[in-house]
Amino acid sequence: MGELQLNQSLINKARNAAEKIAEQVDAFIMPRSTVTIERTALRLMGIDGVNDEEIPYVNVLVDQLKENNMLQDGAVSWVCKAMITYGMTPQEVAEAANIDKINWEACRSLPNDETEQLGFQLAEAGLLKIKEQQQKRNQMLEKFGAGKKPYLYVIVATGNIYEDIVQAKAAVRQGADIIAVIRTTAQSLLDYVPYGATIEGFGGTYATQENFTIMRNALDNVGEEVKRYIRLCNYSSGLCMPEIAAMGALERLDVMLNDALYGILFRDINMQRTLIDQAFSRMIISYAGIMINTGEDNYLTTADAVEAAHTVLASQFINEQLAFKSGLPVNLMGLGHAFEINPDLEDGLLLEIAQAQMIRQIFPEAPLKYMPPTKYMTGNIFKGHIQDALFNLVGMLTNQGIQLLGMMTEAMHTPFMQDRQLSIENAKYIMNNSRHLSEEISFKSGGKVEKRANEVLEKATTTLEEIEEMGLFTAIEHGIFADMKRPFDGGKGLEGVFLKNEHYFNPFDELLKRDLGLGVERNE
Repeated sequence: MGELQLNQSLINKARNAAEKIAEQVDAFIMPRSTVTIERTALRLMGIDGVNDEEIPYVNVLVDQLKENNMLQDGAVSWVCKAMITYGMTPQEVAEAANIDKINWEACRSLPNDETEQLGFQLAEAGLLKIKEQQQKRNQMLEKFGAGKKPYLYVIVATGNIYEDIVQAKAAVRQGADIIAVIRTTAQSLLDYVPYGATIEGFGGTYATQENFTIMRNALDNVGEEVKRYIRLCNYSSGLCMPEIAAMGALERLDVMLNDALYGILFRDINMQRTLIDQAFSRMIISYAGIMINTGEDNYLTTADAVEAAHTVLASQFINEQLAFKSGLPVNLMGLGHAFEINPDLEDGLLLEIAQAQMIRQIFPEAPLKYMPPTKYMTGNIFKGHIQDALFNLVGMLTNQGIQLLGMMTEAMHTPFMQDRQLSIENAKYIMNNSRHLSEEISFKSGGKVEKRANEVLEKATTTLEEIEEMGLFTAIEHGIFADMKRPFDGGKGLEGVFLKNEHYFNPFDELLKRDLGLGVERNE
């Protein structure tokens, strides 16, 4: 497709400002950890399960260490000390701690070098399991091929993992490429991960490791039937962001919703907690070869899509640079945006094309995730189907990577299987009939589309330079994104943030940074 003539100087300025913003955030993150990062490390060491009160053993351990002012050393360090002292496995340490059979003070005198040697051995073994899953994905992609883009992405959200499987298999047979299992309402606010297979959820299904396993196996089976590799998506977000990233990596998820700002803005999770957690979660995701999806589309559900378009672009630049800080390559950055302009606005379609094409050109290697109309869906299913058709056309015209298909019954109920089938038929019809349309079209120089794109780019650049000056934390306090103001010391989960001490040890953090080429800074 003929490209828009965008102001490259502004793009460079925007990216430079975003890089400096990411550096400021990274400097804040480095000396800090969180309870969920420590729990993630313990999960990767092999600790699993829940006690009689259904509290995960990793929560029991981390809470004990926190109560005794020992967490600043790192949870792995103490578990390794207990393993050596008592001759136990990590799981046995967790179960013994649960019944107060670990004397942590008796473990204190062990030398750090002995502890760290064991810690690195366990970390290597844990990361090997992730790498084996990545290799299996690559083998299956080699067998079936990666498929045509944009990938057709649909959701299942029954609340029952076994019902989700029925819906997912039907969607795959109808032509879906990515199945996203929507997470039950408010799971992002739980500071623990539920355990086992679940059959009750509201608006979605609990994200548990067992549910990941069940759905992964189901999609592999139906993928063999249709001779395609089917990608599985879930949410690495909320108070357990890194833990769910680790679970997804261990169970071969392919896509995870993982945004630097979403939890802060839309779930009122403390900004410090979120940004520290997202850095570690993205290292795991990068190591596993999982694609992230970011949540900029959500800004346009609370702010006007015409007036706030520049905040979407500004956030994408920030997400890109923060992802680089965690070693995530561009080809795994599914930056998000959305088709959310009021359909009654004259030339709204031109503005939608301007936004989508601008983002495609600014992030040419990223597998962009394009979201369908939701805000202005009224319950008129005929108009809604047309809105989805225009969305699909714009996605094809601007070469989006992932097309989250709209449902004509949006805002009415969770999709029925027939709703999803009509949505997939809509997308397949339009994409097949316009497969090479972009190669035949060029944009009018100085026309409405090009002018609009450069206006948005200019506003985004100005916004990023202002954020660089004030800092991202202050910008969030001022409500720059989605008209949402969040306080630095407010929101949920701040009590789970702590400063590392000089002896802090997390071998997973060090090995991930080493393998992702990020360098390692040891606390001496």
